[in-house]
Amino acid sequence: MFKTFVKSKIHRATVTDANLSYNGSITIDQQLLDASGLRPYELVHINNVSNAAHWETYIVPGNAGDIILNGPPSRLFQPGDLVVILGMINLQPGESVTHCTVFVNEKNEFVSDLQHPIVY
Repeated sequence: MFKTFVKSKIHRATVTDANLSYNGSITIDQQLLDASGLRPYELVHINNVSNAAHWETYIVPGNAGDIILNGPPSRLFQPGDLVVILGMINLQPGESVTHCTVFVNEKNEFVSDLQHPIVY
């Protein structure tokens, strides 16, 4: 039986823009993607610390500092909101992966990470 685990987390990033006219996605700084293990077009969960909104969408890589909500979620996520971005993984018994939480500063610059093994 598969179980779902959080494999990657970007903790308390700041939304830099919201673009209703875009087709839909979240744009994330490529350096944060590399640090967290998240990949372009991967499905992620986004939780808005500022208003408790939750959204699921896919990633597109962006420029330094970018955390941009595109399309419909731009109605729920505004510049200045703090968000937690979660990448999930399904594991079968006996599988393992390393979880990575990335911490950022107010400019969405990498500060540190915390890694833990996940064993199912």
